[in-house]
Amino acid sequence: MPSPIPSPQPPSRFALRPSLFVALILTLITLVTAAFAVDAVRDAATLASVSEASLVRPTSYLAIEPVSSVLDTLTLLTVGQHIALAVWVIGLFIVLRVVFARRHGTAARREVWAAVALLAIIFVVYAAGAMMPRPMAQLETSDPTVLTADFHSHTKYSHDGRRGWTEDDVREWHRAAGYDVAYVTDHATYEGAERGVASNPGQAGQGTILLQGLEAYFHGEHVNLLSAGRRYKGLTTPDLKDLDEQSLTLASFLPQTAPVIIETIPGNLSKVSAAGAGKPGMSAIEIVDGSPRGLSQTRRQRQRIVHLADSLDLALVTGSDNHGWGRAAPGWTMLRIPGWRGMRSDSLSSIIEQALRVGRRASTRTVERTVASGDAASLAFALPTIAWRMFTTLSADERVAWMIWTWGLVLVGRAVRRWRPRPSVAA
Repeated sequence: MPSPIPSPQPPSRFALRPSLFVALILTLITLVTAAFAVDAVRDAATLASVSEASLVRPTSYLAIEPVSSVLDTLTLLTVGQHIALAVWVIGLFIVLRVVFARRHGTAARREVWAAVALLAIIFVVYAAGAMMPRPMAQLETSDPTVLTADFHSHTKYSHDGRRGWTEDDVREWHRAAGYDVAYVTDHATYEGAERGVASNPGQAGQGTILLQGLEAYFHGEHVNLLSAGRRYKGLTTPDLKDLDEQSLTLASFLPQTAPVIIETIPGNLSKVSAAGAGKPGMSAIEIVDGSPRGLSQTRRQRQRIVHLADSLDLALVTGSDNHGWGRAAPGWTMLRIPGWRGMRSDSLSSIIEQALRVGRRASTRTVERTVASGDAASLAFALPTIAWRMFTTLSADERVAWMIWTWGLVLVGRAVRRWRPRPSVAA
């Protein structure tokens, strides 16, 4: 005979409602992590604090806290962290369902629907993080001679760009994240970049400036060639998929005007070679790349990338690698260029590329969002480590917003229960 379904146990008179218990836990975490607070941005090479830059959350960002912080955190996870977090969530779900079944009884059909609901929630959360329009946290610098740049972004004209993701969307995304300049480096096309340059503000400092580049293959590696198709023409194969080494060699004979090539991540670091007189090669390498695979490699091989930059005298740069998904910038490149405000697009691109070409390693400082480590130990405890780092990077305003939302939802829930119509008692 089938075992009888256990009868529900009466709640203890001192038992807390689940919603109140969760609210108390969130309040405790919010308050305790304030004692271990760290800056929300850091130096991408050294992981030290950055005194001349800070992360600013606009009022609209705070208004939907904690959604803002949770979705930002998910957007900036590595591939391994996404997998580990999913395992944790599914494991906790199983534990909670087992506890629920022992206390209240259950049935196979109910558990199937619970599992479907969990998968639906996971899908909705990730879809919201990737597609939902929402306010962005932005970087602000204290030095007016410093500009912030993104050396790797895409439009819909790239084969892997989000449908409908125009140059205007690219500009708005970068403006909201605090970038002064962004290079549009689509695959095998200049159309998005050309449209972006044509619609630029008259002068830098009047809005985010889009500059032209191209992502192509060089020695089997994905690289970005800055000003490709604009200042430098004829340096690629006719299909714009590969850089032509013979043309690059000729263009590299004059070091002061040599093309600037950036090694993108993910990539094979053993293939990275530095540019020189008459020798085509890299002038810079990404230490932050915003794709999940790029984030995985740059965080895993951070020390090796910094060593390469030091030994080969390469500039360190960041690339959002944004294809139209997500609303969180992973990193910014800061360059000190006096008088950059007021320059036109071509003059600005020329001076930025000259800074990378001549200054190389000393020309930039890279800044990234402070996130949980992706090492093996952290992956084993993915949920608590990711949550801990998210809470420790909250600003004071964000902590207040968390408290308001937490207890506001509790009060709304109590009000709904109080005013919910009760069934009438039959006479």
